[in-house]
Amino acid sequence: MSSPTSEEILYVADKAVDTFRDRRLRCCLFGSTACYLFGVSRTPNDVDLVVFTNRYDAEELKEMLVEDDSDFYLVPSRNPTASYSVLWYRLPSSRRRRRKCKVDILVPPTLNIPHVPGRRIKIISDLPLMPLIPLLLLKLQGWSDHRESHREDMQEKQYVDVQDISELLEIAIDRGQDVRQDNLGWIPEQLRQDAQDRVWDFVEEYPDTAENWMMVGFNA
Repeated sequence: MSSPTSEEILYVADKAVDTFRDRRLRCCLFGSTACYLFGVSRTPNDVDLVVFTNRYDAEELKEMLVEDDSDFYLVPSRNPTASYSVLWYRLPSSRRRRRKCKVDILVPPTLNIPHVPGRRIKIISDLPLMPLIPLLLLKLQGWSDHRESHREDMQEKQYVDVQDISELLEIAIDRGQDVRQDNLGWIPEQLRQDAQDRVWDFVEEYPDTAENWMMVGFNA
C-alpha cells in the first residue's frame, strides 16, 4: 500500500476540519501535518487533529466524521483490550492497491495537549494549526516517549522525530519564537518544565542543537 501524498493528507485534513467547523467545534492540526505546513520538509503520513470540546469524547468525534462523509470509516483496534476504534479515510485506489489515510482525533488534556486559545491558533492554507512553541514541545514529548518505549517499532520513530524537531527549531528561530514570551502563558507550566528536562536529554544526544534550543528560550 502506497503512502498518502502531501496533497492527499491536506485534503483529508480539510475534510475533517470542515466537519467540525460546521458543528461549531474549534480544532487544530498538530503532529507531522502541522509541522509540514509550518515548513518541515518531511511529508506526513497521517492526520493528527485536536478538538477543543468538553461535550464530546474522541470516539463521538470520530463518529461525527463517519456520519458526515462515507469515506471516513472505523475499524476496531488491534489491541483486544482497547475501547477505541481507529479512524481511516479512503483514498483513490485500484483493484490491486487499496489506499487509505489514518486520522487521529484527540481531546485535551490527552497526551498533555493544552487548550489553545482561539486567537492563538495559526491559519496556514486555510487550515488551523497548533502554534509553533507548543507544537515543538509536543514533538519533543513524542521523541522522549518513543526512545523510552519497549516496542522496537516505536523506538524507530525517534529518528524521524529528531529530523522534525531539528527543522522545527530552525523555523521557530526564524519566526522569532521564544518559550518565555508573555503570550504563551496559557501553556501549562508542567508541560514547560517537562520540556526543559527533555531538552537536556535531547542536547545530550545531539549537542549541536544546544545553541538553537537556547535561542528559543531553553537552558541547554
